[in-house]
This record gives sequence, C-alpha cells and structure tokens, in this order.
Amino acid sequence: MKLGVIYPQNELSRQPSSLDRVAQAVEAMGYDHLVLYDHVVGAVHEGRDPPLNGPYTEHDSFLDPFAAFAYLAGVTRTLKLVTGVLILPQRQTVLVAKQAADVDLLSNERLRLGVGTGWNYVEYQALGEDFHTRGRKLGEQIVYLRRLWSEEAFSFQGEFHTLERGTLVLRPRRQIPIYGGGFVEAAYRRAARLADGFIFVMNRADPLVDWARLQAMLREEGRPVEGFGAQFLASRGDRYRFDLPELVEMALRLRDAGAAELSINSANRQFAEVQAHIDYFSEVKAKLDAALR
Repeated sequence: MKLGVIYPQNELSRQPSSLDRVAQAVEAMGYDHLVLYDHVVGAVHEGRDPPLNGPYTEHDSFLDPFAAFAYLAGVTRTLKLVTGVLILPQRQTVLVAKQAADVDLLSNERLRLGVGTGWNYVEYQALGEDFHTRGRKLGEQIVYLRRLWSEEAFSFQGEFHTLERGTLVLRPRRQIPIYGGGFVEAAYRRAARLADGFIFVMNRADPLVDWARLQAMLREEGRPVEGFGAQFLASRGDRYRFDLPELVEMALRLRDAGAAELSINSANRQFAEVQAHIDYFSEVKAKLDAALR
C-alpha cells in the first residue's frame, strides 16, 4: 500500500514557501503522492437558507490545484500530484482538460484528478454554474474529458457541452486517471460506472464499509475490482484526527482489504511552524513503514 500526504493548506497556504518545503521533504522521505483540496470562493455560513453545512468558511484558505501543481512539477521529480477533490461541475470542462493536460505533461505524467460535486452553492453561484445539476454534469464531464485528452478534432453534443470539430493542443500522452469522491450513494454509483478509482474520507467508524459497497457496485456494472484504485484520506477535520496507534491499525486493515493508498493528514494538530508538519510526516512514515513491512 502506498502512502501519501494531504497538504495542510488551511494552515500553510498563506506561507507560499511552505508548499515546496513540504513537497520536497515528503518526496525525500519516500511518500508517493501529495493531495490538494479545492475551493475557489469562501462563504459566510451565517444566515443562509438553505444552510451551508460544509466544513469551510470565508476564513479558510486554498491554493488553486492547477497553479500549485504546475509549480510543484518543477520542484519535485517523483511525487504524484492528486486533487482530493476538484469540484469539477463548477469549472469549465474544456479549460480543466487543458490545465490538467499541461500539468500532466510538465510533471511527466504525475497528475491524478479526484473529482466531486462539492457542497457550497454560494461558490457555484459566484462561478456562474448551476448547483442543482452538478451530479448529472459531472457524469458527462468525465466522458468528455477522456475524449478531449485522446481524440483528434471531434464533435460532442451533450446536455451541458457542445463542441464542433475541435480538439486540445497539446493533449496528454495518456488518459489522466480520474477518481471519484463524495459521501452519497450517487457518488459511489457514478464512480463504479465511470471512474478509475475512489477517494474515501475516513470520517466514519469503519470506512471499509464504503469500500465494500463500491466493490459490489463495480461487480454490478460488470467492471473488475482489481485495478480500481481505493485511496483513503486520514482524516477530515478536528473531529477525525487519528493518533499514531490508530493510524497503524487502520493502515493494516486497509492493506488487508485491498486499499491502494493511504494519505496522511497533519492538520488540526496545533502545529505552529511548517517544520512541525514535516516532522509529523516523517514520524508517521517511519511507523507505517515498519508496520506494513
């Protein structure tokens, strides 16, 4: 099972030099990948109808994943670059296809797109997109992206997209992997039908329950479980911090259940300096390597 890190951007993104310090340090430790979350607009939660129930407000800071990964492509060599997740339906699909293709080319094929629908309707409004059709749009986007990355000039007519005899220049040298993400039945169903893998957030007592559900859905779709990526994020927010013994125990269970990747989170631990995050990643890597050997 491969290990990666979640960049603690809510705590470090206002210190731009921290990005390459963390990325280069964890690459040197032997971590496989670095995850960035995605939000474009922060929103005040108070007085909203319907309420905003997500974990981020107007005070949380995020780096744009494509800008950050383009930078990291030049200062790292082996570290995979993972969105976890990109809120794809609030973005223009052809522009995402172009940005992703460029990052994948510049990084020598190290990009992976985790995609989801998000929860912040204020963000959708600000970007001029329809919050209520986001699930249907995401399904169409996955199909459209793959054609944009692989075909010469073609035409496309969908519910949300129209292209008449167009193509990307330059295209990536491969199909960039697309993982699903989310917490609801529709997200699992969409991934089982269309995605290359799924990003599970360990915010429940037993995340393996969701992995088992998705495996059953893959079989229903006539798709093999083998080769379908299962990435687990540990963890989401202050409520779901894991101490080291818990991480070791969970890593062993995930490995035995066929999970491909575990991504470590250093956020919400009251670390005052970037070096404290780096030291934590180093400690966790040593413990998990010893346990998984």
